[in-house]
Amino acid sequence: MTLLAHERYCDEILSQTGLLGELVESADLTRRVPTCPDWNLRELVAHVGGAHRWAGEIVRSRAAGELADDQVPGVHAPAGDDPAALAAWLTEGAAATVDALREAGPDTEVWTWAWERRAAFWARRMAHETAVHRADAALAAGTAFEVAPGLAADTITEWLQIVAFAQREGDPEAAELRGGGRSLHLHATDAPGAEWLIEFGDEGFTWRHAHAKATVALRGPLTELMLAFNRRRKPDEGGLEVLGDRGLLDFWLERSSFG
Repeated sequence: MTLLAHERYCDEILSQTGLLGELVESADLTRRVPTCPDWNLRELVAHVGGAHRWAGEIVRSRAAGELADDQVPGVHAPAGDDPAALAAWLTEGAAATVDALREAGPDTEVWTWAWERRAAFWARRMAHETAVHRADAALAAGTAFEVAPGLAADTITEWLQIVAFAQREGDPEAAELRGGGRSLHLHATDAPGAEWLIEFGDEGFTWRHAHAKATVALRGPLTELMLAFNRRRKPDEGGLEVLGDRGLLDFWLERSSFG
């Protein structure tokens, strides 16, 4: 499993946003979101739409530093509880962000909070941000959720990179993900090559794509594996199976809960 093309991430931002917008138009915006318990559906969508506009303005303006909300046009969702107005605001913002990403191309240098200072980072990050929060909305509304295998797999890979970056930067939760001789294997049973081996060392953890016996394995359908690894499902839901030391899997999930 490899990185997707810049254009594919742009397409996924539009596609995932469109599906989220369709869900919103027929939903009760006051419904709480169990996987993001501080938010209702309206607040979830406001977060996603604001993130799109923020990232899009960073790319459009070629920002060399972080932007405050007051530097981002239209960053706040429209007042009121009109689902159609909220969905329109959401999709319009995503379209503007994708226009900025496509105009910039993947290699344009811009500010990011992470290890990569290119527009490509924001295309990938917003595609996954939107997909995972669409899952939150679908779970809240009780509707089905599925994503293409390439996007689901890369969501797992990106999250591993984010947790590794957090560990290097001294995040106290991520710092605890260490301890030699233990390993965690993620195995998608319906997507060839979608496997990850996380190995804990004295200085931290490393990961690679591999099939190997581990201290604990989480295996099952790729979409469900992605949801569990992003703490949207319990590891024994959605047809998933835990083999080995469940405590080590819980240890990982509890210490990668930031963000």
